[in-house]
Amino acid sequence: MTTTRHGIEALRDPSFNKSTAFTDAEKRSLGIVGLVPDVTESIETQVSRVLLQLKHKTTDLDRYIYLMNLLEINETLFYRTLMSNPARFLEIVYDPTIAEACLKFDHILRRLRGMYLSMAHKGHLKEALRNWPVKDVRFICVTNAGRILGLGDLGANGMGIPIGKLQLYTAAAGVPPRGLLPIYMDTGTNNEEYLKDPLYVGLRRHRPSSEELYAIVDEFVDAVQQVFPDCCIHFEDWTGVDAIALLARYRHKVCCYNDDIQGTAGVTLAGLINALKITGGQLKDQRILFLGAGSAAIGLADLIVSALGQQGIANDVARQHIRMFDTKGLVVAGRPGLPAHKLPYAHTLAPSKPFNHLDLASEYPQIRAAIEDFKPTVLIGVSTVGKLFSRETVEAMSAHNPRPIIFALSNPIDRHECLPEDAYAWSKGTVVYAGGVQFPPVHIGGQTFLPSQANNLYIFPAVGMAIYATNARRVIDEMFIEAAHAVADQVRPDQLRLGMLFPPQSDILEVEIQTAARVARLVFDSGLARVDRPTDMVAFIREHVYTPQYSATEAIGTRKAPRDV
Repeated sequence: MTTTRHGIEALRDPSFNKSTAFTDAEKRSLGIVGLVPDVTESIETQVSRVLLQLKHKTTDLDRYIYLMNLLEINETLFYRTLMSNPARFLEIVYDPTIAEACLKFDHILRRLRGMYLSMAHKGHLKEALRNWPVKDVRFICVTNAGRILGLGDLGANGMGIPIGKLQLYTAAAGVPPRGLLPIYMDTGTNNEEYLKDPLYVGLRRHRPSSEELYAIVDEFVDAVQQVFPDCCIHFEDWTGVDAIALLARYRHKVCCYNDDIQGTAGVTLAGLINALKITGGQLKDQRILFLGAGSAAIGLADLIVSALGQQGIANDVARQHIRMFDTKGLVVAGRPGLPAHKLPYAHTLAPSKPFNHLDLASEYPQIRAAIEDFKPTVLIGVSTVGKLFSRETVEAMSAHNPRPIIFALSNPIDRHECLPEDAYAWSKGTVVYAGGVQFPPVHIGGQTFLPSQANNLYIFPAVGMAIYATNARRVIDEMFIEAAHAVADQVRPDQLRLGMLFPPQSDILEVEIQTAARVARLVFDSGLARVDRPTDMVAFIREHVYTPQYSATEAIGTRKAPRDV
């Protein structure tokens, strides 16, 4: 298949455009002489210009807007820029900058990207999906934006999340961008501020009942199977109850997963594996207390139980090592109205008092009481409550553990349960810490500590690459467990000694390739692959990696269209 571009069309297609890198022969054959400067620049020169222009931007939001505009002009140059310095640019196109971008998404909107499917399309979702120009979509990242990061219901403004997530598939793991489709499933919003905003671009209605919601998602999932039969559905940022229910509804029927549940669990498990290398403990001996009992906590707890199951420990025994705290206090058996997904972790214990998020964390005696009673070795925050881990909380953890493990995973930063400088100071430098975003080194008492970032980007792009390369039929939890071990194994002993729990993001592509190879091996071992098994799994993955470089075939006036992945 070839695609002919001529004249201005050649410059308006971001997947085709080379901007100032067209050769003289290409300019003549494409009919763009005079439409571009009379130079032929290398992509390296173009990247240097992008970097120069970015230096003049005063905020990361401005840099985000600039890079999104670049993506709509020249896709190859966009990804070449991101992949030239992933540690710098991934935090601009995604977390933490994406939080501010989503809050203002309808105000900074330039060119539409992805698809917007709404309740108004009910009964016609299949026809709508067929409007997408790429016919071999391999990944759809879909959200209804019920719970964006720690920001809550953002409605249509949450579209920035699936766009950003899919960019990480490519920038971090080399999944070809052509087969990636971000979708906002517009089921309304309960955010009154947005409903009153004249610039809001979503449906102006409140969210539907669960029955209505699941009916439209059923139609969507069925439509995807018919229109894009090789597609994996990535559910992202649905409300906790819906996230858990939808994953359970489809995971054994279609190729799908939920990054908030399984991806977060995978990266946290990787961090925990390496934290235990530092403390000298084993997973089977840990006592883990979650502050927050939503989809992320349940997903991580379930993955830990599965990982322990691989070591021969029964599920009911493994769950006894896990306790959870939510807004109503300790999750205990017999509590009225306890959601079904929390029941496996509701132990026969005396109930604690609920706490008010508006109170100061230092006034949470019930949390300290839970620590005193349970004596957890690991404290994990997925509460979206800023500063929830007080000095008293950290000191209580330190009193029971020579090296307490504390993960404060909520984001953005103002929702972090505990900042790293506080965790190190309050524990007198003994804590093994990971946060949900990247923090700079912390200098205390002549010592330098390197806070780790438990970022899902270590996991889901690699799992995505493995799914893409193997054309996997289903996604299973074991893929995320294997990815966790693969990521953990790539942290060197000298890095562990510095407190690093994850590999440097500067090496992210190689980390993802090695991780994807191990996950792909599991896919083949599990009989889930739809392609022939290769002899060299790493080489197999490398063959599928997208490289952002211009094709030389354009000089004849046509070029082979990027293969529908």
